[in-house]
Amino acid sequence: MTLAASALAQLAAWPDLTEAEPSCGIGRALRTAHGEIVHFHSDDHVDLYLTARAIRRFEEHLTAASAVQMVPGSQWVTLRLDVNADVHLLMTLVSLALQAHQAWPVPDDVPRAECNDHRSAAGPRENLGGG
Repeated sequence: MTLAASALAQLAAWPDLTEAEPSCGIGRALRTAHGEIVHFHSDDHVDLYLTARAIRRFEEHLTAASAVQMVPGSQWVTLRLDVNADVHLLMTLVSLALQAHQAWPVPDDVPRAECNDHRSAAGPRENLGGG
């Protein structure tokens, strides 16, 4: 089992998260009552919707983490899952994202920000689990 598949299975068991089709159409997603929060695009890349406020608040820590890629102007961060520590970081950031979305939910009438899969200049990614 890949690190991404293991992380997806762990997060899917969290009570506030539900598996869903990602709006970007690539891979698998997890959502809250407020909207999509995690996109598993491949066996080693995950996009996480942290919100602009959370990114600003934790920017110094996010930029210091080698597994995290930030795209200017995006409310999503991309994590590369290479080692178990990256999965632990993902779990921490998902918890932070859940708190951010519950404290400051994005109003339903505001368009959702696109995930980084459509914003970054990264090469093609393989779908996780053929989805």
